[in-house]
Amino acid sequence: MTWGGGFGGGFGGVFAGGGRATTGLPFGGIPTELLDEATRLLDSEPARPPSARAFTQRPSAAERRPLSLTQLLASYRGLLAIASLLVLATSLLLQAGPKITEYAIDHGMLPGHRSIRVVVVAGSLYALIALINVGLQRWQTDATGRLASRVMHDLRVRVFTHLQRLSLDFFTEEKAGVLMSRMTSDIENLQQLLQYGLAQFATQGLTMVVITVVLFATNVELAAWTVLLVVPVLAVLSIWFHHASERGYLRTRDRIALVLADLSESLYGIRVITAHNRQRRNIANHRHVVGAYRDSNLYTGRVSSMYGPTTNLIGILGQALLLGIGGHLVLEHRMSLGALIAFFLYLNRFFQPIQLLVQQYNALQQGRSSIIRLRGLLATAPSVDEVADAPALPPVEGRITFASVSFGYRPDRLALEGIDLEIDPGQTVAIVGPTGAGKSTLAKLVNRFYDPTAGQVLIDGIDVRTVSLRSLRSQIGLVPQEPFLFAGSIRTNLAFGNPHVTTAEIDEAVDVVGLRDLVERLPDGLDAEVHERGQTLSAGERQLLALARAFLARPRILVLDEATSSLDLKSEQIVERALDRVLEGRTALLIAHRLSTAERADRIVVVDHGQIVEQGTPRELVARGGVYAQMHAAWVAAGGQGAA
Repeated sequence: MTWGGGFGGGFGGVFAGGGRATTGLPFGGIPTELLDEATRLLDSEPARPPSARAFTQRPSAAERRPLSLTQLLASYRGLLAIASLLVLATSLLLQAGPKITEYAIDHGMLPGHRSIRVVVVAGSLYALIALINVGLQRWQTDATGRLASRVMHDLRVRVFTHLQRLSLDFFTEEKAGVLMSRMTSDIENLQQLLQYGLAQFATQGLTMVVITVVLFATNVELAAWTVLLVVPVLAVLSIWFHHASERGYLRTRDRIALVLADLSESLYGIRVITAHNRQRRNIANHRHVVGAYRDSNLYTGRVSSMYGPTTNLIGILGQALLLGIGGHLVLEHRMSLGALIAFFLYLNRFFQPIQLLVQQYNALQQGRSSIIRLRGLLATAPSVDEVADAPALPPVEGRITFASVSFGYRPDRLALEGIDLEIDPGQTVAIVGPTGAGKSTLAKLVNRFYDPTAGQVLIDGIDVRTVSLRSLRSQIGLVPQEPFLFAGSIRTNLAFGNPHVTTAEIDEAVDVVGLRDLVERLPDGLDAEVHERGQTLSAGERQLLALARAFLARPRILVLDEATSSLDLKSEQIVERALDRVLEGRTALLIAHRLSTAERADRIVVVDHGQIVEQGTPRELVARGGVYAQMHAAWVAAGGQGAA
């Protein structure tokens, strides 16, 4: 993996079938028979201007504010205002129906006031209002849909951008499935809330307010009984439901994240699971994880089942009481029959929103729990961050200095302690030692994947913590112990660290690292498909591709973290010959597992228990008879092959 040149290359022009780089369709696992149709569809898409938002290591002031629903909607005030006006108009228009019914009864249906004209006019007006309401609801749905899609687009980009800023220790400690749940189920819950839930919640809430006003305008006495008897009981019940459901939905969000994490781990480790006959135990473990998620859903279901029917019961008992009181008022001629019927029509509409609010409240609670989880993720600060207005690291000669460096992945346990080491420009230094001695940790500190607990890491005398991360990593090439390849073609994987590389340069790198046989063996050559993580290639082939990718990044400093450990002897010889060419004039830090690689270095540094125990040229260390001499003797006894 290399860090020079950023991520600008993308994977455009790579088809599932390969060899069609000119059409511009990105690889996405599209079946061959659908490629032509997909291409035509993309050609018909309108041209989109490039994003004006460039990636910065430090978040903007807006991105540093805690995530909230208000903040998400603030960028689209115009669309929000339109949606709100449509909600208001819909709510008000819907409440005209009972008043029209009251007028039709009192002035067109009762003895002495019979008038077919009044009834026809009232019915026509009712139909007209219904048609207008249909149009308003259609526009409202369109407005809330556009609002939700734009807000979710911004949120997905914001969360993904934040993940790019976070340091390696975060991804080491957090499960990939948990992060996937934040990007999928949590954001989807918010989308449902924005597109449907908020509009319905606002509509029903506004409806209750309007109806309350109309009830008092219709009959103060009946309205007072409604407010004094029914509303307080519903309010207390709603407060209980708020707290109980919030606990349940937060627990549900945590447990679905664990389900996805367990699923992700099982899919990535399916070969190991199959090889060790772990299917039955994995199923039992997954049943336990899914069972915990089921229990949290059952809890929220029980809470909803108590709240919904109870509000129904309160509504029915309230209407029964009010019917008795209202009937008494009609008999005493203190209220007209039409007014009583209109009152009960409004009363039904008063209780109906309560039931709808129960359903929408569930969506609101799920959305709130998702916001809480996403807020926590976005509030996580990278442990390795840039200082404000960090300057760019100027072009370096390649001098690397470790000055009294100590580091621990955990505060109570140091992996490195008191490291003092200087590597001259253009020098190749091999770091050797037993497993767990701290070799790879040194490489991670050079790239500033981690910051030392004490001391400084300097390049050309400049503390790496004082310069921008992009300028630092653009001059350092890294070939990790476990190379990662992306879904796409061999060509796009090679150009990953340098998207502006030419075909001639790619061909040169292929020849340098010995990939020519592989490229010629594949039907589509450089345009051959590489599946996710490079699973269709051998470990050695993946390592060779990672080496070529590092070569093409043209770094001043090259770090190879046990880059030859997974290669067979023939491939190792090819790579070592390539190293002689690519390391020329560059500073190189070789984390060596095989002494055949270490022997090619200008200097060898032996690390044990987090400290440098000896260093010198290969010949000097063998003559000294220390730790390296013992490793060398074991290597020679094994025929000079493999690891010491």
